[in-house]
Amino acid sequence: MFRGALRVAALVPLLLTACNGGITTAGSGLPPATRVRNAASSGKIKHVVIVIQENRSFNNLFYGFPGAKTVDYGYDHSGHKITLQPIPLETWWDVQHDSHGYFAACNGKGSIPGTDCRMNGFDREWAGCSSGCPAYPTYAYVPHSETKPYFAMGKQYVLADQMYASNFDASSFVSHQYIIAGQSESAVNYPWSSWGCPGGKYDEIETVDQQRNIPAGYEVVCWDPTTLGDELDNAGISWAFYTATVSGDFGIWSAYQAINHIYNGPDWNKDVLTPQTTFFDDVDKGKLRAVSWITPTWENSDHAGSRHNTGPAWVASIVNAIGGSKYWDSTAIFIFWDDYGGWYDSEPPAYVDYDGLGIRIPMLVVSAYARKNKVSHTHYEHGTILKFVEQTFGLPAMAASDARANAPDDAFDFTKPPRKFRTIPSAHGRAFFMHQRTSGRAPDDQ
Repeated sequence: MFRGALRVAALVPLLLTACNGGITTAGSGLPPATRVRNAASSGKIKHVVIVIQENRSFNNLFYGFPGAKTVDYGYDHSGHKITLQPIPLETWWDVQHDSHGYFAACNGKGSIPGTDCRMNGFDREWAGCSSGCPAYPTYAYVPHSETKPYFAMGKQYVLADQMYASNFDASSFVSHQYIIAGQSESAVNYPWSSWGCPGGKYDEIETVDQQRNIPAGYEVVCWDPTTLGDELDNAGISWAFYTATVSGDFGIWSAYQAINHIYNGPDWNKDVLTPQTTFFDDVDKGKLRAVSWITPTWENSDHAGSRHNTGPAWVASIVNAIGGSKYWDSTAIFIFWDDYGGWYDSEPPAYVDYDGLGIRIPMLVVSAYARKNKVSHTHYEHGTILKFVEQTFGLPAMAASDARANAPDDAFDFTKPPRKFRTIPSAHGRAFFMHQRTSGRAPDDQ
């Protein structure tokens, strides 16, 4: 919705007032990364499923969750106290979520943009409604009637209330690069055209430098970093990325579309699978890969502006499929939201390097070995999920984010026998999503 306007804005120098004040040094405020090999999980985990949802801050989606750090009000840039209001998932308008939105929301006082955040600039983000819009559209939470499946998962398993995006810029494209490679080639915001190599040499993206100058330059969105898929291939471990074919110039909505050697190699046809409902068939047929990523359709994405509220039921259908299968006792499921979507959150992210961290996002950990009704206050990020995969399968770290991240050790108890699965109640089951008609729109074009 903001794509054209933001591209114009991106070409205008970003004017930020830098107040005197200390900048958090890399790693400051973060517990030391866990280096003990959790892998073993005593060999109990043989499958990891990573469910990627869209565009919600922690406070927006899990407001009022027992034991989690949430607030019922915030402040605008003038210091006015704003009471949060309920705004449903199916709202017809969207909110700004890119680097410029992050800088506005953070309203930092450090000499590097987006550091030492005061978290009181959310009123300066753009909202895509010129009429019928609340006075403070970003200061909101999702009504509890719509988040029941998510709350049910949190109460049965683990909810992390200190999970932060590894990238600061609130871009789904960059976030998805982080969850497959632990970095994004210094890219920031989103490509001009497709999500990768199909766009050709004219499909470029902005880059950020060590001082967070944007743009520091441009690069073609087709590159060759080491990805988790590569490491799994080299170790002879299976993987799959379940996604959707989308209309327009996006092709398949997969982060691996930007990886040259994947897109133009055998993995593209072998391991990037569409539609994402193929996941259900693979579970049924005993073909679940060791590591799986799953992205939603536009309708099931939790993305503001979709006019739908079926995202929680879609996630529940995935969890229920695994829970009712032979894979339950050997699987760890990580469900996270790729960026904050522009929605208010009170917790300032730590500054760990030029590209991170971003605003707080939710993460659920579901497994037969996950602790029951636990709110984890451990500092997590994208790299935490990658680290769990790496430790489970004996793989090396790929980049700064997974090297520094805390492992999710406190989310599991492998000393106890697997817990019996209890179905997650939801308004729609697997059959609904198997037969759902979708628009073909990309879940996010940013």
